Amino acid sequence: MQEPIILRIKKEKLIIKEMFYSIVIPVYNRKDELIAICDSLSKQTLKSFEIIVVDDGSIDSAEPVCLDFKDKLTIKYIYKYNSGPGLSRNVGADQAKGDYIIFLDSDCIVPSQYLESLDKFLLEHKNIDAFGGPDACEDSANDKQKAINYAMTSFFTTGGIRGGGKKRLDSFIPRSFNMGVSRKLWSLTNGFSSMRFGEDMEFSYRIIESGFSTALIQDAYVYHMRRTDVKAFFKQVFFSGMARINLYKRFPRTLKLVHILPAFFALYILLLFPLILFFGKIIMLPIFAVVIIWFLDSLRLYRSVNISLMSVESSFIQIFAYGLGFLYCFWQRMICQKDEDSSYNTDFY
Repeated sequence: MQEPIILRIKKEKLIIKEMFYSIVIPVYNRKDELIAICDSLSKQTLKSFEIIVVDDGSIDSAEPVCLDFKDKLTIKYIYKYNSGPGLSRNVGADQAKGDYIIFLDSDCIVPSQYLESLDKFLLEHKNIDAFGGPDACEDSANDKQKAINYAMTSFFTTGGIRGGGKKRLDSFIPRSFNMGVSRKLWSLTNGFSSMRFGEDMEFSYRIIESGFSTALIQDAYVYHMRRTDVKAFFKQVFFSGMARINLYKRFPRTLKLVHILPAFFALYILLLFPLILFFGKIIMLPIFAVVIIWFLDSLRLYRSVNISLMSVESSFIQIFAYGLGFLYCFWQRMICQKDEDSSYNTDFY
């Protein structure tokens, strides 16, 4: 196994004896994204933090970006062989000095008050061992990004399980795009597992089952600058559906109705033509109803017909792809009795 190459890059004029927060960012061939998130972190109102960038075997090295920010941030660059985002986060967290370790995805932008909001909450709730915040869409995002954001955060597509709204169908589970843990918790767990997808939820379930306390911090949100390539979006959500079955195999009690509904939607779409032949066009009324709900709800949020139309498309892809991945992995794991890794035939990204 190739050993990580560690390059320490420290701000020259500011010496911090004790860091309170360590921010771990795994990255793979995403220099532009890394520039954006580092720039946003340089504008934080709370300054007691370090950044650990873990380069997961990128061909397009992220080291030059870290060097460019050496005068604005206390930053450490780690290069390692490719093993996926979960194990990369483990490498970064093991190098962390902070009392709290925060995990952020490279395609996020952090509002200037983010750490200040975290700090205020954690000082008032010192019993919290793990926490997470929601993701939002920046005003400057393009229409497609806003539409995909709607599909990924709306109550009418995800049930609010990502923490974006006050209404939720099950308890909040911190996710690694915006997640933090105490040093005490990290030292008592094995960190993220080697799961190909869903490794952050697997970690959160283990945290909860181990008796640690978790919290959703609504004010500690990040802007998620989602990729707008339809194929990549479909693939991402398809794997999320697969991950749900793999998580069920590890934690049977975590499967909820909100996780199963997309599978029924996917079956409905796959069988739509024979259903029309048997029942007539009336069978299409349910899909017309959800399309109208998606359109009107997006219109309420964004006041744009164009974004609302794209939100319908993105929501359809999100539900259908997730359900399809769920059904595929259900067949592989539950019917064919295959192991977890056999369901995947692609790389981590």
